[in-house]
Amino acid sequence: MSYISKPKFKHPLLKTNDLGLTRRDYEGSLTTLCGGCGHDSISAAIIQAAAEMSLEPHRVAKISGIGCSSKIPAYFLSKAHGFNSVHGRMPSVATGANIANKELYYVGISGDGDSASIGLGQFCHIVRRRINMLYIVANNGTYGLTKGQLSATADLGSKTKSGEESLYDAIDLATLAIELGASFVARSFSGDKKQLVPLLQAGLKHKGFAFIDIISPCVTFNNTDASTHGYKNTWDNYVALSAIDYVPMRKEISTSYAPGKVKEIKLHDGSAIHLHKTSDDYDPYDKENALHHINAYKKQGKIATGLLYINQTTSDLHEIQDTFDKPFNSLGNIELCPGNAALTNINDTFR
Repeated sequence: MSYISKPKFKHPLLKTNDLGLTRRDYEGSLTTLCGGCGHDSISAAIIQAAAEMSLEPHRVAKISGIGCSSKIPAYFLSKAHGFNSVHGRMPSVATGANIANKELYYVGISGDGDSASIGLGQFCHIVRRRINMLYIVANNGTYGLTKGQLSATADLGSKTKSGEESLYDAIDLATLAIELGASFVARSFSGDKKQLVPLLQAGLKHKGFAFIDIISPCVTFNNTDASTHGYKNTWDNYVALSAIDYVPMRKEISTSYAPGKVKEIKLHDGSAIHLHKTSDDYDPYDKENALHHINAYKKQGKIATGLLYINQTTSDLHEIQDTFDKPFNSLGNIELCPGNAALTNINDTFR
């Protein structure tokens, strides 16, 4: 992660929330991502969502793995708790932290490689264990941090800039999350802040495992005509003076469109992705209908976005395990070590 500090000063007339904090108080360090990266839009949306909700930064824990996506926590809520874990292992850290202190807001930031490849097993189990958290995947179909290999969410037939073609069907993390028992599943586009911010706020307030798959184009490496996640590279538009990586400054893609409508998003190479925003009369309470909805638009080459599925009647991990009412990190020695008599009583239940 980067720890480059932003200037401390701010305009005295900035709007404040219920805590007397401004949007600036929810920011992090300066981004080191490529210019125009959709991931920066995600961090900006999280900043806006948290500021509007008047979240106390010290009551937020942000946890990530490895990848461009996992750098995002450095760019929001600098006063929050944070842990940058190893590749694909963020769910284990998030689970342990949540068990220790259930009173925090947990925000897990991951990527399509971090969750759908090396961390797929961990992702599956954190969903089915119903950890009370917001789990975000910044999905661009490529490994941008290691120079553009195909990820497990790359569509069949997609090609990297080096010509490697995806020979396998993509893993759809949203449908997988629904099947495994996630009680809040949404999909959005990093450039659609009007849709993304409310989804983030709803996910933060949801009791149980909330998952949001965010399509976030890689502006540097996923740059072929055949990809639904990126844009064509810039080899025709610059002169290479030496063997270096060229990171072009790109204008960030943004959009807004009405519920129930299909929006074609032009990528930087002229190719497009088609997003379909769920309509106001769509019923997200039916699991089978939600899966049908996603797959029906997938067959048409479109990506269904919005709140896809929600179940507000499920229990989270602490209710399932019937854990102690107080957070574990606040318990004293007597509560943690009740003595030999208590241990004897527990052992007697197994005889």
